[in-house]
Amino acid sequence: MNGTRKYRFAGSCVPSQRVTLSGTAQCRKNRSAGKPGRTSEQASRQAHRPASSYATEIERVRRGEHGARSTRQAIAIGLSEARRAGVDLPPPRKGRAQQRTRRSAKYAYQAGQGKRKPRRRPRVSRAVKQVLKREPRRTASRRALSQQAKGAASRRSAASRSAAGRKAVRTKGAKGRSAAARKAARTRARRKG
Repeated sequence: MNGTRKYRFAGSCVPSQRVTLSGTAQCRKNRSAGKPGRTSEQASRQAHRPASSYATEIERVRRGEHGARSTRQAIAIGLSEARRAGVDLPPPRKGRAQQRTRRSAKYAYQAGQGKRKPRRRPRVSRAVKQVLKREPRRTASRRALSQQAKGAASRRSAASRSAAGRKAVRTKGAKGRSAAARKAARTRARRKG
């Protein structure tokens, strides 16, 4: 399919829309239905768009569309967008995050699953955009992301990290494992030299 993948997800576009590998959707309106993108399939189908495609939030910050107060904020914005687009990414359990964060995640998740109709607030949206434009861009740098990942990993147990690694091996596939091994070897060589 040279550079594009087909995903089905509940959103404002046709369910079988094309998403390029960079994560940008080439949206087409569904003219046959009453509302854009609404079909009878929508209720029965779950979202199949990978959450990783919302790593584009980091790319947006890097391009300078807006900034982020911290690396965690940039990640949180990406997760929220993914939930709103219908990715099956449940909100954090009690005790894992602040109540306010959990409530926000729950709202975004319900909106994405079609259980809640979000109220459009253009004035609030514009205000948030203006505030984000004044935030720094360095929070999405390679160094900042690396520090965030190391810090998050250090708070997890060795068993949890090991289980995540084993799962990655199962889901990556031969090509993905080979690429990851080459990248790891390059990193080791760079750190040695």
